[in-house]
Amino acid sequence: MITSHMNGYVQEASMQAKSHRERAVDCPGDESCLVKAPHCSAQMERIQHYQEELRKRREEESRGKHDIDPNASLRLKKLSQNPKVGIDNPTFDGKEKANKDACSPDPVGELDEMLQTLKWVQHCLTDAQSQQDVELIMQILAKEDFKNAYTIYNAVSQQMSRVNPTSPLTAQAQDLCLEVQNILQSSQQKEGLELRALLTNPHLQALMQVHDSVAGQEVEEENVTQYLGETVKLVRLEKTRDTPLGATVRNDMDSVVVSRVVKGGAAERSGLLSEGDEILEINGISIRGKHINEVHDLLQQMQGTLTFLLIPSSQIKPAAHRQTVMHVRAYFDYDPSDDPFVPCRELGLSFQKGDILHVISQDDSNWWQAYRDGDEDNQPLAGLVPGKSFQQQRETLKKTITDKSREQQVKVWYGKKNKKQRKKSISTFSKSSDYDDILTYEEMSLYHQPATRKRPVALIGPTNSGHDELRRRLLSIEPEKFAVAVPHTTRGPRIHERNGRDYHFVSRAAFETDLAAGKFIESGEYEKNLYGSSTDSVRHIINSGRICLLCLHTRSLRVLRSSNLKPYVIFIAPPSQERLRTLLATEGKTPKPEELKEVIEKAREMEHGFGHFFDATIVNLDPDQAFHELRRLIDKLDTEPQWVPTSWLC
Repeated sequence: MITSHMNGYVQEASMQAKSHRERAVDCPGDESCLVKAPHCSAQMERIQHYQEELRKRREEESRGKHDIDPNASLRLKKLSQNPKVGIDNPTFDGKEKANKDACSPDPVGELDEMLQTLKWVQHCLTDAQSQQDVELIMQILAKEDFKNAYTIYNAVSQQMSRVNPTSPLTAQAQDLCLEVQNILQSSQQKEGLELRALLTNPHLQALMQVHDSVAGQEVEEENVTQYLGETVKLVRLEKTRDTPLGATVRNDMDSVVVSRVVKGGAAERSGLLSEGDEILEINGISIRGKHINEVHDLLQQMQGTLTFLLIPSSQIKPAAHRQTVMHVRAYFDYDPSDDPFVPCRELGLSFQKGDILHVISQDDSNWWQAYRDGDEDNQPLAGLVPGKSFQQQRETLKKTITDKSREQQVKVWYGKKNKKQRKKSISTFSKSSDYDDILTYEEMSLYHQPATRKRPVALIGPTNSGHDELRRRLLSIEPEKFAVAVPHTTRGPRIHERNGRDYHFVSRAAFETDLAAGKFIESGEYEKNLYGSSTDSVRHIINSGRICLLCLHTRSLRVLRSSNLKPYVIFIAPPSQERLRTLLATEGKTPKPEELKEVIEKAREMEHGFGHFFDATIVNLDPDQAFHELRRLIDKLDTEPQWVPTSWLC
């Protein structure tokens, strides 16, 4: 049942991968695009004219025409002729001024009318105090200073109503500032120098940048019209090398649709492109009917300003909310170039087991968007990584197929045996399969250990890897800083042994009770006596302010991590076979070649089966170098926060 279900799932995913294959229209390695709102008329018949102006402007810039005549600047000329700019506009003629005066209210007449109204109100009032209050107001209104102030207020109000339209006058204030600066390059007049200094002020330039950003979005919202019966919008893009566009497209029948907006790109920052938007034109070139590879190649060839004509997505956008970044540790290796299901291979993010990933978007449950820890500066766009549930399903399918294959081999192997033996063998094999323990990601958080509660350090490694020697060296050099947990045992004490110092001597019944209660990290039996290291013994060392050193078997790591001790696990890996032989020879040991091979093979098994539990790895090439590296890692726990499972901090 599981196999058939997963096969159906994979077939469906494969069909989706073929029919909805995405292509990044702009990757970090390509020319990048910065989305801006267009500054053009909302009437579609003017689009061609607008694009022609852009083309002419690029040709003029390419010829190096930096000195701009005021009359040659179409926008400056229009703004200078716009009566909305100011009341002192030189284009006002006498007739216009007369009309304006005729339409404008007379401040003095308004005050006289208000005085007459107050006199009438005063006669209607019978309360002496109210009459005195009205008289005081009338005296204020009759003063010449108040009349002048009211006249100025009225003039300013009218001017503000003219220069504050409901929509922005321009979304290219930065370009206007640059044009004015070019005009003033040769000016030596005092006013020109002052204006140039003002326009080059960083604060004013930042203000113009913010103005264009806000005005651009408002203009874009108004830039909606009808195109072939569809509501469309026009978006302007500027190709740059520093900010990738961060969007993928897919084919949907004859349409080219924005499939994904990637975090960190210009599209996501601007908010002007959305998933589901259909691209109709790019710089007047029709996109409908083109393959996504053609769209990619087309954008590769285009430079400078791009104009996208889009049909907005009909999908209802969810309410905007700030997504919380989830930090996870990966427990598998991933290479997008080997993954046939990744929707966009160019945006796939490769990582190795143990890497920390910052997941910034889980909008697509199958494909998360993430950064590798430490690569945020070198990784402008978030990468695509398999979602947790999707990866678990794939790993389950792999185990199912592998186990089915092994089961077939077992059937062939035992084919000549009797039915009872075959059934017993296959049954035993099936019980060994465990589909519930599929490791993909674990949520992590940063943790800084308190100065008075040091994390226990567990040294893991195969026999003869040197981890025992490193622990003894630490204990001998700084016994006041490092200590070992006092073990428990059921044997009787010897003459020189003291309870609580060498061992905790307990009865077998008490030992077995604590063992059943999960109080032992590690336990075993030797010569009919039980031995074990308890969590209470480790906690006693921690409470004393020292660092507890542990040398454990890998099977004890699950118990140690499930406790609240927050261990720091360091794997001591052996060097090559020849180097290991040399190191053991200095200790007077003469291992056989098969013994050396067994040490290295055991280390590989440990890394494969338990490497996701290791916080650090030291290859013991040289005892002194390994010791100094071990000290560095332990000292770093006091100075730098470390990634630990979030469940430890709950």
